[in-house]
Amino acid sequence: MNSLQQKFLYYSRRKSFRYGVPFLLLIVGGSFGLQQFAQLRYTFSKKGSLTRQEAEKYGINMKKKEDVTLEGEFEKIKELDIEHWDNVRGPRPWEETSPPSTGTEAKH
Repeated sequence: MNSLQQKFLYYSRRKSFRYGVPFLLLIVGGSFGLQQFAQLRYTFSKKGSLTRQEAEKYGINMKKKEDVTLEGEFEKIKELDIEHWDNVRGPRPWEETSPPSTGTEAKH
């Protein structure tokens, strides 16, 4: 056995070598893998904002930028009645869609 093999056997029996080297390889290799996936995200993302003509093509009526102001939206919110409201529970997927019965029978 030459000295290189002896050194390898010596270090391969150490816990820091047996567990540390694979861990470091995973971290470094994972960073390169994540870099490739992140690059895909930016490669295929649509750049730019939606124009008024594109929105009208899909049936969305956009207001002009001059018509929407912070003060105008604040005035709309001030007119809302937030003191008198009812908490309405929405139907669950497993519940029946018919209105609840007023009879004395209990559902379990």
